[in-house]
Amino acid sequence: MRKCVVGLVLLLSSSSVFGQQYGILIRNGRVVDGMGNPWVYADVGVTGDRISLVGRAPANATVKQVIDAKGLIVAPGFIDMLEQSEWNLLIDKQAFSKLTQGITTGITGEGGSIAPQNDEALADRRDFLEHYHLAVDWRDLDGYFRRLEKQGAGINLGTYVGATQVRRCVMGSADRAPTAEELASMEQLVEQAMRQGAMGVSTSLIYAPAFYAKTEELIALAKAASKYGGIYASHIRNEGDHEMEALDEAFRIGREAKIPVEIWHLKVAGWQNWGKMPNVIAAIEAARASGLDVTANQYSYTASGTSLGATIPPKYHEDGSTAFVTRLQNPQVRAAIRQELAGVGGNIENMWRGTGGPQGILIASVLDPMFKHYEGKTIAQIAANEHKDPLDALMDLVVAGKDHVGAVYFTMSEEDVKFAMQQPFVSVGTDAGAVNVQGPLSESKVHPRAYGTFPRILGRYVRDQRLLTLEQAIRKFTSLPAQRISLRDRGILRAGAFADITIFDPATVNDMATFENPHRPSVGIEYVIVNGVVSLEGGKVTGRLAGRPLRGPGYGAGSTSRP
Repeated sequence: MRKCVVGLVLLLSSSSVFGQQYGILIRNGRVVDGMGNPWVYADVGVTGDRISLVGRAPANATVKQVIDAKGLIVAPGFIDMLEQSEWNLLIDKQAFSKLTQGITTGITGEGGSIAPQNDEALADRRDFLEHYHLAVDWRDLDGYFRRLEKQGAGINLGTYVGATQVRRCVMGSADRAPTAEELASMEQLVEQAMRQGAMGVSTSLIYAPAFYAKTEELIALAKAASKYGGIYASHIRNEGDHEMEALDEAFRIGREAKIPVEIWHLKVAGWQNWGKMPNVIAAIEAARASGLDVTANQYSYTASGTSLGATIPPKYHEDGSTAFVTRLQNPQVRAAIRQELAGVGGNIENMWRGTGGPQGILIASVLDPMFKHYEGKTIAQIAANEHKDPLDALMDLVVAGKDHVGAVYFTMSEEDVKFAMQQPFVSVGTDAGAVNVQGPLSESKVHPRAYGTFPRILGRYVRDQRLLTLEQAIRKFTSLPAQRISLRDRGILRAGAFADITIFDPATVNDMATFENPHRPSVGIEYVIVNGVVSLEGGKVTGRLAGRPLRGPGYGAGSTSRP
């Protein structure tokens, strides 16, 4: 017993002589903890991959690296609540465009997801995989995460399991309801993914084949995710003329599956609907008041981004991209599409009408190098240059690009974006994959949100317009999304939390990317620390890969039914 006491005395003596040891010590910064509390001056110490101090470091502390944050804000690393990097990180593991806007964690899997995989699910990705020389050597989420861990990544990554993905694996792109056996197989795939770490189940209901799923099918898959503590995240079935009905569907799924609901990239789409965001927010608040756990996220731009083929109604996409492209070459099919898009009825989201026409659709990316000259041009410009009808020009480009064409749709109003941003239950997502100013992910234009979403809020809406306080914005970036997807010890600055930290200059932080020149990194983000590793220093990506796969609440556990 005496030897133990002597050892303890020696240990305490050694500690008092040499002081506390930190791998990194951040001094002189204004600390915003992520919880919405007012900033304070404090030191932040990092030991290993954890925060070991928020307060005052002892004078005799031993430190490997000191970061002087005088004049800077020290915040938790930003969490991108909807992004698209699951494939991009396999092409370029740096996550350049994420780190340069302060993002340390991304959550992906919008309807389609990285797992499960089979030949049927991969059918429409063949050209993409060949272009980027990617081999798919996994079939489930465990396999993908092993691949990611082996190669390394610049940021942490979590994912949902997509309802679209399990549908494709089981029944391809068929426009019909699943049989009882098929639905059971889909439920089993959702449960497997939840046990392997998926955050929940997701949908992207304006796209085929997701559009083909009826509400009852989605409730069944949401129930499977709910057993493991997951959430239901949705690109709802309509963000335009029928948005209120689409919200009601999401609410119904949440209630009947007893699962929290996250509305992705909250917006009011279509010029004819501008000014309706207060109605959307009122519907969400009413659902919350009734006891439904529902929140949302958004990006800070008035233009959306998706495939050019998404302009065409979902029923023409049945059986995959090859069949879709073939149909578009049929004059009778084109005539039917033209009539449908010219109308104001129907239950589809009419993106052609919502942008006000061809001048509101900008081509961002074309996979085939032969058609790169279309990038950066509107459909109206392409049609004029080629002396074509605008809708024919659009369909011709979808055909020529084999449905691998990305576009930007100018469809929202600034006032609606700002109104949504002010809501305390709305977090932030880029809805974009990690890209880079050099290398294979720089070869096509992108939506500027890929580089600028978070700094744009800090510069434009916090500093310049004072729409939000700094503390409110940081909470939206950090603790709010972490709480939503049950990320323990992330999204907050406190001792014991993971050392994901973003340090920025509030006077200079800003987005630089534009629609004309999107590959421009944001400015003012000075340091980013991922799991205790300095991944961005002096505004420059260090190349140190400290990101990790992040697994959801059902990982390695049995089911846990919600009350």
